[in-house]
Amino acid sequence: MAHEYDLVILGAGTGGYVAAIRAAQLGLKTAVVEKEKLGGTCLHKGCIPSKALLRSAEVFATTKRASDFGVETSDVSLNFLKVQERKQTIIDQLHNGVQHLMKKGKIDIYEGTGRILGPSIFSPTPGTISVEMNNGEENEMLVPKNVIVATGSRPRTLPGMEVDGTHILTSDEALQLEELPESMIIVGGGVIGIEWASMLADFGVEVTVIEYSDRILPTEDHEISKEAARLMKKKGIKLITGAKVLPETLEKANGVTIKAEHKGEEKIFTAEKILVSVGRAANVEGIGLENTDIQVENGIILTNEFYQTKESHIYAIGDVIGGLQLAHVASHEGIVAVEHIAGLTPDPINYDTVSKCIYSHPEVASVGLTETEAKDKGFKVKTGKFLFKSIGKALVFGESDGFVKLVVDEKTDDLLGVHMIGPHVTDMISEAAIAKVLDASNWEVSHTIHPHPTLSEIIGEAALAVEGKAIHS
Repeated sequence: MAHEYDLVILGAGTGGYVAAIRAAQLGLKTAVVEKEKLGGTCLHKGCIPSKALLRSAEVFATTKRASDFGVETSDVSLNFLKVQERKQTIIDQLHNGVQHLMKKGKIDIYEGTGRILGPSIFSPTPGTISVEMNNGEENEMLVPKNVIVATGSRPRTLPGMEVDGTHILTSDEALQLEELPESMIIVGGGVIGIEWASMLADFGVEVTVIEYSDRILPTEDHEISKEAARLMKKKGIKLITGAKVLPETLEKANGVTIKAEHKGEEKIFTAEKILVSVGRAANVEGIGLENTDIQVENGIILTNEFYQTKESHIYAIGDVIGGLQLAHVASHEGIVAVEHIAGLTPDPINYDTVSKCIYSHPEVASVGLTETEAKDKGFKVKTGKFLFKSIGKALVFGESDGFVKLVVDEKTDDLLGVHMIGPHVTDMISEAAIAKVLDASNWEVSHTIHPHPTLSEIIGEAALAVEGKAIHS
């Protein structure tokens, strides 16, 4: 028996389940196919669990310096199993919430692996979905008018450094650790690598980061990368940049030993475990793309600005199409795709207005162009920078490292980019994103009265600093 739908979504991660909810709001008969759990990577293996662990690490690190705040403590210790229990409680609560939303929207859920079929007795065009059910029952056949592929991504690995869950880990395995290692080598100093480095260091683990680029966080503004490196080293993290790991030198005996080429010589690194953090690969295999005319290039699905593939009734969103592999991006791509399917006229996403966040301690956040990117695009720029050490609330909070930097078009005064490193900047970046959406100038931001004392005052001061008019510096 075949089940007919207006829309079937392959994958119920942040992109897929949000798309399903929007489709239900628009009256589309909708189903999702998910081989694991509703909420996908973000809820179960990414955003939420890692941030729960990061919060526990932050609390532990703060407790160890409680005397700075006049709070005397003794015998501060870490119960890592309790940390993991708290993480799981948060995941379970949010998972129940997603299940409720699916039920509320009358969205059908198929627990299994979906595969797109070619033209068949059910449909003259590719798009019928065969679902191999997790419970072993006979395959379900879904016949949708439209399909959204939202199958997400998985951690990349390095040849010769196969993940074994004991010595060699990705973030998936690291999230399930029952006890902390004494030492960890992290291969990759990008967003995920630095979040884990910060977390583990705050938990008391000896951390070494080996990064191929000449700086950590290579996609961030140069000044942000430099400050992040300074503050990571202040935590005791060893940063080895401009280094190429040699997987063939890996040895496992009483921990792990590996070599890396660094400054013209081979250097040896030893730790209890290795965390491989070298990006993510789109899940394009095993879902039947070969039965369609959908184009896959460099491992990602090609779409137009409304996320239509070459098969106009099949859309793709989120990590599987590359670009900004962020949960909030996948969600909004899903909304645009669904509204396009429903015959509405959604605006394409302007990715220059999308905020990016790194939840290390201190945090990093940005929107728009870096100073280098702006110059490479031909802009003549001016910048404004203001330090948290001059912000009263930062001193009260006990975290005064970092700064906010604005990159501005000298000709028009329009904001080109905003870059932050410091306390709670992931909660403040949305102001900058709104300014970008509204095409605001540094003058408009500087004339927005920020309440005192708040951390957000730094944004107004940085905007004033563009013209050399900052008040508190």
